Amino acid sequence: MNQPILRIAVCLFLLSTCSLSSQSITAKFGKGLQILGQDSSFYMKVGFRFQSLMIADWSVADDANDYEADFDANALIRRSRIKMDGWILNSKLQYKTELSISNRDNGGGNSDLYGNAANIILDAYVKYNFYQNFSVKFGQTKLAGNRERVISSANLQFVDRSRLNSRFTLDRDMFIQLLHHHTFGDEFLLRSSVSFGLGEGKNQIDGFHDGFNYTYRLEFLPFGKFQSKGDYVGSSVKREAKPKLSIGLTYDNNQNSIRERGQKGDYITNAEGSFVGKDLNTFFADLMYKHKGLSIMAEYADKQTSDENPLVTDIDGNIIGEFYTGSALNLSAGYMFDNNVEVAGRYTTISADLATDEVHYTLGLNKFFVGHKLKIQTDFSLVERLEKQNSFLWRTQMEVHF
Repeated sequence: MNQPILRIAVCLFLLSTCSLSSQSITAKFGKGLQILGQDSSFYMKVGFRFQSLMIADWSVADDANDYEADFDANALIRRSRIKMDGWILNSKLQYKTELSISNRDNGGGNSDLYGNAANIILDAYVKYNFYQNFSVKFGQTKLAGNRERVISSANLQFVDRSRLNSRFTLDRDMFIQLLHHHTFGDEFLLRSSVSFGLGEGKNQIDGFHDGFNYTYRLEFLPFGKFQSKGDYVGSSVKREAKPKLSIGLTYDNNQNSIRERGQKGDYITNAEGSFVGKDLNTFFADLMYKHKGLSIMAEYADKQTSDENPLVTDIDGNIIGEFYTGSALNLSAGYMFDNNVEVAGRYTTISADLATDEVHYTLGLNKFFVGHKLKIQTDFSLVERLEKQNSFLWRTQMEVHF
């Protein structure tokens, strides 16, 4: 039996064991299987979800530049995941773990950096509310980077995240994080967090590489909290009776980053196989606005090396790697009608220092049956690339989230 199947079998066995000495809480679709210990010493919610995706893309013919039209298509399980979260002893000590079990959703397997194993574990952390509005989180999960990345892939407004995210995101890492929130007056909410981590991304077991990662984030919510954490949910599935706004600022310093995009990308090594890195600094500014059926999200990203030179060279001056640096802007908006059909649009522009500049125009149409737990989404994009061939992209995806 291979390792992924064995791990899933162990999880199912543990769940069945728990149910013998605990009580199951009846819940609606989308709320997961809920288990409460007989002595109320623990609570667990188990969920399963998958996304079925169809995708087609074709390049645009351009005789002037000798570009020929080309078509490609695919159908796959984009994501399939098992999630478990809850609390231990009381609600002040929370935990979460999330496993990816589709081939498209995990990678690794051929490197000692990952123990020659697939990257099945996405999240595995505990969060302890140790004093008033102060909490500490320890383990592996998403860093407090751009808002679109922190929004769960189950709760996206479009079929998938924007090009800004795929090129500039901080992604997941192993870290310890201090969180705090404070309310001024009746509504104004300020959230802050500071993270200290390895900076090499998820599931890496090789350890320290001459530098740590520091992430700082501030969030301002002048009109108070959103319904059901809606500042981190795409689309207005919960209609806000009054305007709600969240503004976020993030700064990340990845010391001696040895991967071309920080927590993601190829590793940079010299001829002897030693890792070579530079300090990589990333800034994000973002906002989420919702009122009734309207939702608006905006993000700006800027990533640079400390010496403002994305090229990495060896002692002989040979180029051995390059960091993906530059800036990007992502704007999106949608309107949810009373029948839970949403129309949405997105504009993303990428200005890269060494790679191709891009502009993406996307139109989306969504139908929500049980919020984001059961929905079908489709979007169509025009991708313009500077001095390269333009293309169209069409995607349709269904999300089922128990």
